[in-house]
Amino acid sequence: MIGKGLPFLLALVFLLFYFSSFLTAVAVEYYPTGLGNIWVLETEDGTERTTYTIEATEERLDGKEIALMRRTAATLGTDDTTGEDLFVHVDAVGIKLHRVVADLGPVFGIATAVLSPPALFLPASLELGDSWEFTLASEVILTGPITFSSVYEVIEVEDVVTPAGTFENCLKVQLESRTTSRLGVSRSTSYQWLAPNVGIVRVETDQERVFNLVSYNLFTDALAYDVTGDGVVNILDLVFVASRFGDVSPEADVNGDGEVNIWDLTLVAQNFGG
Repeated sequence: MIGKGLPFLLALVFLLFYFSSFLTAVAVEYYPTGLGNIWVLETEDGTERTTYTIEATEERLDGKEIALMRRTAATLGTDDTTGEDLFVHVDAVGIKLHRVVADLGPVFGIATAVLSPPALFLPASLELGDSWEFTLASEVILTGPITFSSVYEVIEVEDVVTPAGTFENCLKVQLESRTTSRLGVSRSTSYQWLAPNVGIVRVETDQERVFNLVSYNLFTDALAYDVTGDGVVNILDLVFVASRFGDVSPEADVNGDGEVNIWDLTLVAQNFGG
């Protein structure tokens, strides 16, 4: 049985490795989507902080694993916070947005928008000149029905200096927003800078408040993918994970989402030689 089963397993590993290599080529490069990733940005005067996190959820939709991308904005020294929870899944096209729950503060309350079909929040592949857009509709205290449209465009490639380091070849993304409610129509322009393999490193709001990256933690420790414990990430680790594909195996579930799937294989393949 071992002799007959081994060729099949090796063939399966080869196919999964090929598929993993394909996903590596189209992976979301400018917004790493590893569960547990965190970015902290602050204003130069240290009075405001914005924290971005990617967290696991138990939610599944149409067979897809849904993750939570959370933005929390805080005024330091106070209890004032606002932010949004974005419920997303990641595929070869990019980050797809299913639902937004926005905390608009004590005056306007909580606004929820559901997108069906899901909208493209961030393409997997980005370069100068790319643009994309989506529209949200919700209900807000005081204003009633509200529509929020966003148009993104990559307008420049720049180096960005922050307290967390200098990041080269960042994409500067312009965000044109249009909000329509019974109070009228308002427009705003803001910017964000995305660094290759790092993610968001700078934000400029529509009020010209600039937030720079002060710290970040990405799930990129190569040895985290050394599931066999031999000190190197290689084909043996890929075989180990592939042999448990579809199972609930903490040893092979390297991204900690509760199931051994193609994303675990992708992460191991991406970290070969580590």
